[in-house]
Amino acid sequence: GHGPSQIYFQANIYTSLLIMVAFVVASWQMAVLVAIGCVAQTFTGWVIRTKASDLIFGMQGFSGALVGAATFATLGSQWFSYPIALVGGALAAPVTWLVNALFMRTPLKIYGLPSTTAPFCIVATIIHFGFERWWVESSSMTIDSTTVAFFRSLLTNVSEVVLVDNVWAGALILIGLFIANWKVGLAGLLGSVVGTLCALALGESLTETGNGLSGYSGVLTAIALSVTFLKESVVSWVLALIGTVVTAVVTLWMHDLGVPTYTWPYILTTWVFLVIAHYIPSAERP
Repeated sequence: GHGPSQIYFQANIYTSLLIMVAFVVASWQMAVLVAIGCVAQTFTGWVIRTKASDLIFGMQGFSGALVGAATFATLGSQWFSYPIALVGGALAAPVTWLVNALFMRTPLKIYGLPSTTAPFCIVATIIHFGFERWWVESSSMTIDSTTVAFFRSLLTNVSEVVLVDNVWAGALILIGLFIANWKVGLAGLLGSVVGTLCALALGESLTETGNGLSGYSGVLTAIALSVTFLKESVVSWVLALIGTVVTAVVTLWMHDLGVPTYTWPYILTTWVFLVIAHYIPSAERP
């Protein structure tokens, strides 16, 4: 039950419920694929003997849930999307184990880096390129007003973390974040605002910005650095702010490369900032 909320680093059943409702608002088929991916990863995590606490708190579920969402974004609700989400979700469990092993069993272990959504990105990229012939076209609203792009993106940045372009879905998820912890909601909102301002300043298109495609990684970076992977302090919020700006630049760079972006800008930025934080005495880990 905690899998969906762990996408935003929370173990809260009400947050998970609101995220699932947000998926249903976007598309009930997408919600089904998300559930399949989440259950498949959780079950496979149990098979490969993941710690019981990790299973209970959704640590072996959120990447699978995102794989289900990405399967829908790439392939829609074609019949074969369902077995792909099942296999992809299951694959997320050993990939999570591998990424964790990379960080825990090598010299990198001094930094205590989290695998976070990297397993999702790896599996989703395999699905993306492996089933290129069956891609579906995504329809997005064309936006030509900066004001509309700005205000719409405040919510779509939140929803695009889970590959949904829908203001109502974004509002539901944001409420879920505030329910989990008001500081988490605040950090998500801060990341959204800063992500959009950076996207507009960097010349991202109004349509991409308004549909949340330029700012969603910033939402995760802001929550990750301010109140999740660092002990909350003035330093953690400053790092979160700078990190969100860097995330926007990495996002633009990845868009220019033309590869599937997913949450890589957030992941790469957060990893680098956690390494930097290791050398800042006042930036403590929780």
